[in-house]
Amino acid sequence: MQNFQPKAITLALAAAGLFTLNVNAAQQIQQQAIDEDSVEVIEVKGFRASLIKAQSVKQDSTSIIEAITAEDIGKLPDPSIAETITRLPGIAARRINGKASEISIRGLSQDFSATTLNGREQVTLNDNRGVDFSIYPSEIMSGVVVHKSADASLMTQGIAGVVDLQTVKPLAYGEQNIQVGATYEKNTLGNLNPDGDDSGERYNFSYIDQFADDTLGLALSFNHMTSPTQQQKWLAWGDDAWPTTEVDSETNYILGGANPRVRSTLQTRDTVMAVVEFKPTERFHIIADALYIDFEDEQIQRGIETPAAWSGANMQVLETKDGVVSHGIIGNTQSVLHGDYQTEDSALKAFGLNIDYQMTDTLSVNFDASYSQVTRNKWQLETYAGSGRGDGVGAMENIEFWMKDANEGVEFDSDQDYSDSAIYKLGGPLSWGGGNPLYAASDDQDGFLSIIEIEDELTTLRLDAKQVLEGGFFTQLQFGINYSDREKSKLDTGRYLTLKDYPNMLDVPADLALSPTSLDFLGMGSMISYDSKGIYSQGYYDEFVSDLTEMSRATNSWSIGEEVITFYTKADFETAISDDIYLSGNMGVQYIKTEQDGLSYIGSTVPYEGDLPIDSYVKRDPVSDSASYSQTLPSLNTNLNLYDDHYLRFSVAKTISRSRMDRLRPAFEINFNNTVNQDPGEEGFSLDRTPWSAYSGTSKLKPLEAINWDLSYEYYFAADGYISVAGFYKDMPNWQEVVPTAIDFSQYSEYANIGPDETINYNQGYLYEWGKTGNGKIDGVELSATIPGHIIADELDGFGVVASITYLDAKVEVEDKGELRMPGLSDSIFNFTAFYESNGWQIRASMRKRDEYPDSLGYNNAAKVIVGSTLVDAQIGYDFSESGIDSLEGLTVMLQAYNLTDEPFKAYVAENKALVSDYQVYGRSLLLSASYKF
Repeated sequence: MQNFQPKAITLALAAAGLFTLNVNAAQQIQQQAIDEDSVEVIEVKGFRASLIKAQSVKQDSTSIIEAITAEDIGKLPDPSIAETITRLPGIAARRINGKASEISIRGLSQDFSATTLNGREQVTLNDNRGVDFSIYPSEIMSGVVVHKSADASLMTQGIAGVVDLQTVKPLAYGEQNIQVGATYEKNTLGNLNPDGDDSGERYNFSYIDQFADDTLGLALSFNHMTSPTQQQKWLAWGDDAWPTTEVDSETNYILGGANPRVRSTLQTRDTVMAVVEFKPTERFHIIADALYIDFEDEQIQRGIETPAAWSGANMQVLETKDGVVSHGIIGNTQSVLHGDYQTEDSALKAFGLNIDYQMTDTLSVNFDASYSQVTRNKWQLETYAGSGRGDGVGAMENIEFWMKDANEGVEFDSDQDYSDSAIYKLGGPLSWGGGNPLYAASDDQDGFLSIIEIEDELTTLRLDAKQVLEGGFFTQLQFGINYSDREKSKLDTGRYLTLKDYPNMLDVPADLALSPTSLDFLGMGSMISYDSKGIYSQGYYDEFVSDLTEMSRATNSWSIGEEVITFYTKADFETAISDDIYLSGNMGVQYIKTEQDGLSYIGSTVPYEGDLPIDSYVKRDPVSDSASYSQTLPSLNTNLNLYDDHYLRFSVAKTISRSRMDRLRPAFEINFNNTVNQDPGEEGFSLDRTPWSAYSGTSKLKPLEAINWDLSYEYYFAADGYISVAGFYKDMPNWQEVVPTAIDFSQYSEYANIGPDETINYNQGYLYEWGKTGNGKIDGVELSATIPGHIIADELDGFGVVASITYLDAKVEVEDKGELRMPGLSDSIFNFTAFYESNGWQIRASMRKRDEYPDSLGYNNAAKVIVGSTLVDAQIGYDFSESGIDSLEGLTVMLQAYNLTDEPFKAYVAENKALVSDYQVYGRSLLLSASYKF
């Protein structure tokens, strides 16, 4: 029988500590030293070297994966780990505030994928499971593996796939490495806010060494980053709908309102990573790692919010085009000037311990323990200014508007000067208040403060054994148990702000006044600016906790617990079918036992009888829910090695993606319409004419399931070249949607919004709750290739291209709703990179393109749709190690440019592409960096 081995470059890569193998050879590498004479040495540097290493890892895997490796520690090819991942086949990113943050795999959003660090599930910053990749610096990563097919040894599951971020192993790295780097970053939009930043910097340091005759290894890394983003943002009222008006007996869409902004964001991140590796004998091996990340996201935002058709403004129609009012006047309206400030402070801690012991020549046991925790505090402040307090008070505005060509939002021409501080003062100009019961007036809201606190804590324990089997079809049996305990909570509170000198408006204090902010990008001129955080901090506002009058604060506060035990076994197999054809792979099964529970609030708005001058308040009480269930997940991966360089891979597996946290919260929000209760009309009471309704999540919601089928053909024609054709199909039989269910509300009578002398006349109504209904299906084809220039002509050595295209087709069939568009899914994704590397020069240009995709689940053309985008990046660098100048040995300089074409982010309402609800411009990001390896 043939004894299969990975390629020499893959063994060298694993031996260098830059990558973790998930193939049968991994155990062999741990058990025995690699003879250096048997390792192929390839003296290629830079981006080309990372491609060679990644290709070899992909080639030697028994599963279907994509891989990224660093040429050296801290040298992934992009400054952002998210940017790097999205260059892989079938993977796309969504930009948030101008930066790649959320990724989708094969058309499925981050809700369907999972992320691990060194194979361990991680906590997340947001209020669900999706990972914000911008928090992880690329400088600390040695590689990334994206598992597109599942096997029984993967403890973290995702229907779309699993992204494993990997850090270095110092003993395997094998030599001392001391490296420093610095980067200067600049945004080409300039400083849009007078107190913002349009430049940033990064510093990184890494140290790797071995001690005690190479039995003790240490790796340390520190990274500091400040990274700016500038943003010009057009935002219409109504994400998924616009109002209509009749023009010449025809229905046309018309602007309901506008809320454009300019935003300056500065992200600050400090990261410390440490790895200690101890291997006193060939049979005993310990690795301990720790990661700490402190992350702050600060946003300064100013803009002018203008009510239009939805507010009853005097709308004049001047022109229409394609069913939309393209030119008109918003007459007799009043705008709200926003001075907003937001900060998010997050801290992530992750610790891991892995102990491997080779009990005999054929039996090894492994114990792995990890703990990770994240805390996040979001503080979002809104302050308002205007020309007078309350509706109809102060300067009335007439604003002419035009829908821009190429569906780029709206341009305005106002008759007001919003930078005139003699007219525009602090205070709420419109009667949108009433939430602050200290005043009980409709014009008392001069600002709002939202505070969100998130905590996420995860502990995992894993015990694993591997038994080598000799002389048969099966070569190794792996079995074990994995335990995880996760607790995630969210606390949502708010505060109404009213000026202490209410009802008077307040001149902007001289010590807090700033130079005006320009809104020329949409024709609004300039507006007054002030330090809104300083206004709040210096005590100009009275505050009232909004929880008393806002039910959503209670139902958006929750705690979810998950305790999961997984038993698993996996058998590896290898056999020779002929002299040139070999079969390898694995088959296995997981049995997963889950206990989950949730805590939130049940409540409703009911009459108030206390001392405050309000008519109603939120009555709320704690509510809990729990569930226990089990699942069995079989998997099969086969790999046919045809004539050395041709591979045919097949995989079928049952996979799961756990439900979003906000769907698991057992919050129960009750609505009681007393008007219907007292007068049901001529039709009388029915489920379609009832005072009762409620909205709820449920902790009984089980994970989404899928049967994944994958088939891939790969041809590796050179150490740095391959082509691949892959097809896949995912069948999801238990799609989740909000399901209406008729229930009896008599048990909730205490939550009815009725007076003491009134009675409830009807007790039936609908509960709208997340549940499993309908089917989702995805099928697709991926084509990918790396083509080095030297295979075409020797003169092209150093040139190369990397390209991939993915075609997707998906649909969701939901009972009573018909066919829906799958959120986050683009019909095609295209990635292309051309590079040249030779004699120290490193030049690269990349393009990433994806088609439009629905942002939220919708049907009958009623979803918000994100317009497709094409992003172009480029970089040029020089490695002075090849310059022949001894004093510059180890120095590399690099100039990088991202979003070269200033590609906007654009979203429209699906009924008409002219209804642009969101249009954002970020400018270009330029980075100049230098690194030095001692």
